[in-house]
Amino acid sequence: SLLWLACAASISIRMICRATGKVCQKATALKCPFLQFLGYAVPTKTVSSMLSSFQRACPFLAKSKLEDTMPLINEIMNESPKPVTVPETSKCSNDSKLESKKSQTVEENENLPVQYRQEVAMKRRNFEERPEEHSNALPSGAQMALQDKLDNLKDEGKYRTFVDIERHVGAFPKATWHSERNVSSEKPIQVWCNNDYLGMGQHEKVIEAMCEATRSCGAGAGGTRNISGTTIYHTKLENILADVHDKEGALVFSSGFVANEAAISAIAKHLPDCEIFSDAKNHASMIEGVRNARVPKHIWRHNDLEHLEELLESRKECKNKLIVFESVYSMDGDIAPIEEICDLADKYGAITYIDEVHAVGLYGKKGGGVAQERGLSDRITVISGTLGKAYGVHGGYIAGPSVIVDTVRSFAPGFIFTTSIPPAVAAGAYASVKYLKESSRERDIQKERAEFMKMKLKEKGIPFINSESHIIPVMVGNAKLCKQGADLLMAEHGIYVQPINYPTVPVGTERYRFTPGPLHDENMIINAVEALDQVWSKLNIERAGTLERNAYV
Repeated sequence: SLLWLACAASISIRMICRATGKVCQKATALKCPFLQFLGYAVPTKTVSSMLSSFQRACPFLAKSKLEDTMPLINEIMNESPKPVTVPETSKCSNDSKLESKKSQTVEENENLPVQYRQEVAMKRRNFEERPEEHSNALPSGAQMALQDKLDNLKDEGKYRTFVDIERHVGAFPKATWHSERNVSSEKPIQVWCNNDYLGMGQHEKVIEAMCEATRSCGAGAGGTRNISGTTIYHTKLENILADVHDKEGALVFSSGFVANEAAISAIAKHLPDCEIFSDAKNHASMIEGVRNARVPKHIWRHNDLEHLEELLESRKECKNKLIVFESVYSMDGDIAPIEEICDLADKYGAITYIDEVHAVGLYGKKGGGVAQERGLSDRITVISGTLGKAYGVHGGYIAGPSVIVDTVRSFAPGFIFTTSIPPAVAAGAYASVKYLKESSRERDIQKERAEFMKMKLKEKGIPFINSESHIIPVMVGNAKLCKQGADLLMAEHGIYVQPINYPTVPVGTERYRFTPGPLHDENMIINAVEALDQVWSKLNIERAGTLERNAYV
């Protein structure tokens, strides 16, 4: 700001005192335009330090010693007329008025230059119009543009709101809803849209492992994996993940999103003459990985094997081909034709990359996912998973051939340049993976609960996609109705399920995504379906049998 003042001041050769509007002969004698800002415009006690800093960049002051200049500067300061005082205000608010009947304001002082009085008036208005708490330093044009975008979302019923919930260890899916973000507005609810599919986030072994690691190593990792951020807990976790998926190696990331983006882009980027073949309904993290690879890409229609083969055939001269797809697609709950995709990969010499984030811990004899359950793990090159869903903790990972794992470790910015997950998180994830590797009880009960809920939804004529997975998409088909229904379910029935709308799903396919787990008992499911039935009647939402979409039951 000092440089700006100097530049602004240097427009005029005559040194004008801003308090009187007259030429200041002593300031002119110093031959420094900056000095016209002295006087009441600069607090006296700050002048020395300000000039000391400014001298290094000022072509005028640099030619003289500061100790020789200060006496004349002090004389100028002492002779400058004092400003007209303005009453102090206790705080910034719209009710605070900078007025005084006993003295003139700066704006009213006709002895001051007009331009200066206008500047002061503008600054005063800006000051008074600021929010009471703070200023966001955002230009008004940018703020209006962004606010228009948000207002459009609200008008369309697509605006997303966060729900403050407090889960209770040992009581899941019961929780407390803080509706007004304060303790006086607490309400008991049941959570039905949680991705902690098996309730492992509250398992005693997981909690104890995290507490022990925190007491042992402290809270944070302290750095990236390459710089002091690798602990024994990280190493043990990667070893057990490789074992669960029957792969040579595994690598842990800060999230499942980062795992997909970093791995896909690094693999494709460092394979010569590589092209990517991506399912049209792949997750946003996979899409980002495909984009950031900056190699030719081909999008095949969702689960359409004929289209995939057509694309592979058209690029059969390509040296390396990477097929990326998911096992369980989280919004529709459908499962990919994994075996057939592997057949095409073998036929055209392609690498397979499968996202199993909604399947690990839930399917397979060791919790390795749908590919493991179907005996296809050995035909998949790279598997990506998450530690934040069925495993109930946090983080993401890949498992695959050691050379691919090492390539991603060595070249992926998303892995190299981010802080490692805390030791406690790694320890908790290890405990959860180890437990579900040996226990299938939780996933067996979870499948029973999902089937029971589907049966009850059919009885009430509530439309849902009858997929073969544990995910139950309950279809609404209208963004505003979806939001209204979710609000009613929460406020009147204590049922928390988040409305899912665009861009997560296409417009016209808005829905609720129910994920009943082993901790949702049959009475809870019956009550939840009854609540849905009442909301459907109250809002006149279409029932099953009246919808044109054949996929809905």
